[in-house]
Amino acid sequence: MDTLFLVKIGELVLKGGNRKDFERRLRDELKHRLRGLSARIQTGVGRWFVECDPERDADVQAVLATIPGIYAYARATRTGKTFDEIAIAAREAARSRVEAGGRTFKVEARRSDKSFPLDSYGISRELGARLLADFPGLSVDVHAPDFTVRVEIRDRAYVYSGDEAGQKGLPVGSSGKGLLLLSGGIDSPVAGYRMALRGLSLEAVYFHAYPYTSREAWEKVRDLARILARYAGRVTLHTVPFTEPQLAIKRNAPENCATLFMRAGMFTIADRIASSIGANCLITGESLGQVASQTAENLRFTEAFAKLPVLRPLIGTDKEDTIALARRIGSYETSILPYEDCCVIFSPAHPLLRADMARETEAYEKAALGPLLDEAFKNTERLVIDPRQ
Repeated sequence: MDTLFLVKIGELVLKGGNRKDFERRLRDELKHRLRGLSARIQTGVGRWFVECDPERDADVQAVLATIPGIYAYARATRTGKTFDEIAIAAREAARSRVEAGGRTFKVEARRSDKSFPLDSYGISRELGARLLADFPGLSVDVHAPDFTVRVEIRDRAYVYSGDEAGQKGLPVGSSGKGLLLLSGGIDSPVAGYRMALRGLSLEAVYFHAYPYTSREAWEKVRDLARILARYAGRVTLHTVPFTEPQLAIKRNAPENCATLFMRAGMFTIADRIASSIGANCLITGESLGQVASQTAENLRFTEAFAKLPVLRPLIGTDKEDTIALARRIGSYETSILPYEDCCVIFSPAHPLLRADMARETEAYEKAALGPLLDEAFKNTERLVIDPRQ
């Protein structure tokens, strides 16, 4: 028998006239991620269903667990709409939970088909009585049960227990496209993840200063992009050769402005890449006051070199909270690998904390970085990373 997953699509059901577009994007992304897994998708109002061969159910579950737009999912049993058939499926659902140590339960029922003879309360009451008779050691706890048996009466009856949380949010691409400034640190992958959950499709840009930054540093960033692609879908990684601009900054700029000018150059190039790929915003992992370049004055200065809006989803987030989220999405262990990016290697001992816009802009212009930034932009390399790879 095929494995059936009942999928709850959550926030999408709140959309109005453009709801179909949101659903189409989620369906298309699901189809792409499930390609080759012998899975079938059936859409409905508020509930979707995915069927697959039993030997591929772990692979399908991995997709359902990571794709934005899915609120929750569960392995379910589809039955006819007779109470006896429903009771048999509920007994099997409860059996696995009892064998795992469950001792208290409740039944929750939803009846979309109003022609079913029992209302939702009646289904819960009668099914609860059946389960108490089937499992003498069980008791009812409607407030904090060990497990819940859920029944939904739709075109057929669906019985399940044990929802798994999805990523929630909006389908990839429903909010446009953003370009993520991806470093090898902890913050930027988390920032990209959070914006993917708000419906942005993502591309990423990394600034590589070989030989001052190693091949391993680039591979680390590539691996972070692969982790991000599990959630965001296909990600193109743009690698910008940034050695010459950084050396020019070191030669020609005031020492305490090196990081600030480097960030300004990065924003200049990132803005050009974003415009060339049709992105409508830049995304960074910056958090207010976390390091010298992230004071309000310095953020104002560097952002002035981008025409597109800059989204900073971590701007008010505590570092420990960011680390906890990095652990949850699987990026933390890669982020802490000891391969430093160019931001760290070229950082001055005493960086400027509060940029003066007029003074620092004048000094930046004197550094004459324009031709070097143009050359770096022209020599950018691209790597497409697909979540199915």
